[in-house]
Amino acid sequence: MSMSQSLPGTLGYGAARVVKGGRDGTVTWLPAPGAAVRRGKQLYRVDDRPVPLFYGGMPLYRPLRDLGTVGRDVRIVADNLDALGYEIGDQPRPGTRLVPSPAPSPSASRPAVTVGRGEAVLTTGLRAAVKRWQVDLGVPATGAVEPGDVAVLVGAVRVDSVAAQPGDSADSPLMSVTQTAKVVTVQMDVGDAASVGPGDVVDVRLPDESAVGGKVAAVGQAVQAAAGDDPTGGGPAKVTVTVTLDRSAAVSKISFADVQVDFVAETHEDVLVAPVGALLALAEGGYAVQVEGGGLVAVETGMFAKGLVEISGDGLVAGTRVVTTS
Repeated sequence: MSMSQSLPGTLGYGAARVVKGGRDGTVTWLPAPGAAVRRGKQLYRVDDRPVPLFYGGMPLYRPLRDLGTVGRDVRIVADNLDALGYEIGDQPRPGTRLVPSPAPSPSASRPAVTVGRGEAVLTTGLRAAVKRWQVDLGVPATGAVEPGDVAVLVGAVRVDSVAAQPGDSADSPLMSVTQTAKVVTVQMDVGDAASVGPGDVVDVRLPDESAVGGKVAAVGQAVQAAAGDDPTGGGPAKVTVTVTLDRSAAVSKISFADVQVDFVAETHEDVLVAPVGALLALAEGGYAVQVEGGGLVAVETGMFAKGLVEISGDGLVAGTRVVTTS
């Protein structure tokens, strides 16, 4: 038996994040709001050169030119080219110690480096893959990847709004993007959110009163709510809870909407329940139920939820029929 808590939520594409250009130049093309961009497709153009989208958890922060360069940024390039179908060749295993080739001068020498977990190496095979990708992209096939050559985001994106226009400097905010899948966001009090965790099952009630199942995907950090002109400070702290939907088709025709989300606040396992209408108040206090074809049985009550009540009493077992007024 479960007790649920219903809270208002917002159906949409989740929080938007700002995308800034990663290099100097002039913006020459931007996508329209609402456009979906996936791995390998251009997100914008600078100096009439495409800047495609790569998936990853960090931006490219340095030029990747020299063979033997090791790092997580190299891993991002390798993984994305591999996912796009380019043959990148074999990669050294984590723990491999790389000794660089002799440098032409002592000042240009580099120390040996060990490949860490989550890192990759700019090998001849990977550099060749970069060149093939650059040819297909229509840019000079240098075999090097510079910061700003690609936009690295965690996954496919939907363009929420565009902040720049062709002719603007590329090293400024260009657009805001969201994820491509619709989600529900709920603002919860800190105390309520303490019992909510990723994977929890919820029900989402849509504006037409239909319901679709969902799961808690993320529970954010507590943030002080704004309090307008209140000189004493912000309002109660809130936590943003993100819910994914089991059936995206159920909201395919809805862009944004206010919804209700039913969270399970408390669950009692392996208990007897009966309709609330079966409870009879006793003159001496407490409650009883009338067994069908029999007499009254005093009961202890527990949780009340959705017209049902948790009960326990002598002789009551699952399947016992009781008289109810409703």
